[in-house]
Formats: sequence, C-alpha cells, structure tokens
Amino acid sequence: MPGTVRPVLIYPEPILKQVMAPIQAERIDDVAADLVETMRSFPGCVGIAAPQIGELSRIAVVDVSGHRKAETSNGLLVLANPRLVESEGAETAREGCLSIPDLTANVRRATSIRVAHARGEVRCSGFEARCVLHELDHLDGILFLDRVASLVDDLFRRQGYSGGEASSPGEPAPVAGGEATAAPGSARA
Repeated sequence: MPGTVRPVLIYPEPILKQVMAPIQAERIDDVAADLVETMRSFPGCVGIAAPQIGELSRIAVVDVSGHRKAETSNGLLVLANPRLVESEGAETAREGCLSIPDLTANVRRATSIRVAHARGEVRCSGFEARCVLHELDHLDGILFLDRVASLVDDLFRRQGYSGGEASSPGEPAPVAGGEATAAPGSARA
C-alpha cells in the first residue's frame, strides 16, 4: 500500500523531545508506508522516525543503499519497536536532520550495532549504523544536538541549504568558532 508524504516537524516542536510509546502491530505497515514516502520525498534523506511526522509511535525507517557514504547496506529497514542489543567501536562524523534543517554537527556514535525489532533483528555497521542510531535517538526524544560534545567546535550552520529543501548541503561553516574538520556534507535523517 502506498504511503502519504507527511509534513516534517521542525525543532523546537515538543513531540521531538518525547519518548515514544510502542507501536501496535496493526499500525506498523501504514505508518511505515508514510515514513518511507516522506523520507523518499527528500533527496539525500536516509532515515526518518515517527515523531518527525507527528506520530507518537516507536517506529523508524532507514535506507542508505543509494548513499555515497554507505559501504554496506541492509536495504530498506523498517524498525518497529527497536531496541539496541549490542554496540561496538566509536567514531565521530557529521550528522544533520530534517527536523533541524539549518545545522549539522559532529557526533560520536558506535560503528557496529545489533538491533532487535518487531519483525526480527539486524546488524549494521559504518554509515548505516550511524543512521540507525540517529533514528533510535528520535524515538527516545534525543536529537543529534543533545550528543554534541562542544557547541563551539562541533556545531555548524549549513550553507547553500534552505530548510524546506533537502538538497545536498554545501560545506558547513562553524556556528561559533572552530574549523570544519570533519568531512563536508552530512546525511539527513
């Protein structure tokens, strides 16, 4: 069943800071379809979580299969009632978010994860692991800004990007001091 493109909520919308309740099994397919359609309506978007479209449910979708940073991919992931089971390694890299359209930041995350969800379990690594962890954070009311080590050195304003368009951002400029030391650009989720 095709989904509907839904409006994306922008921070400081209060829903984005709430912990989501488990999604009921009979709602998974409908909400997932809307999430997939909404994600695919933004070129370059690799994931989106239910609270970003105003759904108070524990479900997110991720698909990094077409992204240049993805060395591995499980294809389209529908993560209903996901739970992080295992994580290993760590690296810092640039992230962005549809719900915080004007900023990117350097965020430290695990490089290899295992996630259990309503329909099974999945192992992810590298860029895909980062994207899944970003979406899991959304389900717990955590935004990537909450994980920034230094607002001076690790937070950047997007250049050549306006909030309503999800085109590839230009080289971000530091918001407050510091140099842009991470790889240019970001993935939006």
